[in-house]
Amino acid sequence: MDSKLKFNELMMECKEGQLKPNLRIILPILLAILLLVPVTRAVTLQVLSDAFLQVSVFVFASLALYYSLTRNLDKERLASYMQRHPLQEVAIAALLGALPGCGGAIIVVTQFTRGLTSFGAVVAVLTSTMGDAAFLLLAQKPTDALLIVAISLVIGTISGYIVNLFHKGKTDWLLSKGASESKESLCGPEPSRTRKTVLRWSVRFWKIIFIPALIGAVAVALQLELNEPLNLPSNTVETIAATVTFLILVLWAFTSDLTGYSAITSEEPTTHHEGWLNKSVLDTQFVTGWVVLAFLAFELPVKLLGVDLAGLFESWGSVVILMAVLIGFLPGCGPQILVTSLYINGSIPFSAQLGNAISNDGDALFPAIALAPKAALLATVYSAIPAFIAAYSYYFLFEEALLL
Repeated sequence: MDSKLKFNELMMECKEGQLKPNLRIILPILLAILLLVPVTRAVTLQVLSDAFLQVSVFVFASLALYYSLTRNLDKERLASYMQRHPLQEVAIAALLGALPGCGGAIIVVTQFTRGLTSFGAVVAVLTSTMGDAAFLLLAQKPTDALLIVAISLVIGTISGYIVNLFHKGKTDWLLSKGASESKESLCGPEPSRTRKTVLRWSVRFWKIIFIPALIGAVAVALQLELNEPLNLPSNTVETIAATVTFLILVLWAFTSDLTGYSAITSEEPTTHHEGWLNKSVLDTQFVTGWVVLAFLAFELPVKLLGVDLAGLFESWGSVVILMAVLIGFLPGCGPQILVTSLYINGSIPFSAQLGNAISNDGDALFPAIALAPKAALLATVYSAIPAFIAAYSYYFLFEEALLL
């Protein structure tokens, strides 16, 4: 009787759309295989350790600080102000896009679908946003991050005003008649019981590990040895860090209620009542997953095959910029985090990172595609133009001259 009841409950969950293919679990499975294979074990352990001590801890710290400071932002009041001040809305939209993460861009996109902001504001916010990749760059190269944010902000503002000159009057043709602005289309489905449970465990996990992890990460950043002063066997701290990273990715895999492409390339949507700490944990786990992927894509060919990726990309010259800009067309922050990781590793030049930052639209492209696909496509095309101009201008003015 109990097994029959359990089966009925599972069928009900399936009908309600709560049981979905879990694409995120592929990464922990892949890592487990790499750890079991002797030839890839050492590289994988090093990647997991570096991802945690060099990236995840600092990303979580910056996310927690940012979300705690912006938790009281009244989005509706801000949107109302933009509607009442049309001359300022493009600049405000660009500023919202320049903020780390995708929250500001999603505000402007959803307001446009309601007919409350101009199409120029949409182009401005999508041009200036860098999405979650901004947190990664801020944590690793804050000076470069601030420079890219400043450039994107200026270019986004100019692009928005130019687009409004060409799109005067009504832009109803850019909106999909059949699109309905439901809670699910904007914020994702109501969190399932599994997601809520795993999220609670994730938050508890981060509360326990954060302080010792931050101490360890700062020590690593200062190039201090940790094992010997603590009387630990060689590589003990690194093994612990790798284990923690693997657990983080397992938790990330089971906090998703999304499906398909968006499940692996976008941050998990959160409701307002879930709080800034929950949001910080979810986004850190998402960033960690893509950073590990990027590190593996870099380290495995280098260590196992002797491929010099930095030299390879350098030999491609300006083609790397084209690739980075085109990757920016992909919805979601995951592919953009991969590009940013390659830049941090020194595999691609600053011009490629700049082009990707301007061309990518982050997670804001998902509600745009759902509610206004014509506007989403056109805005992506418009944001690509300044991305190519800015990236190649920087390349030919500064980087190519250094290579000659």
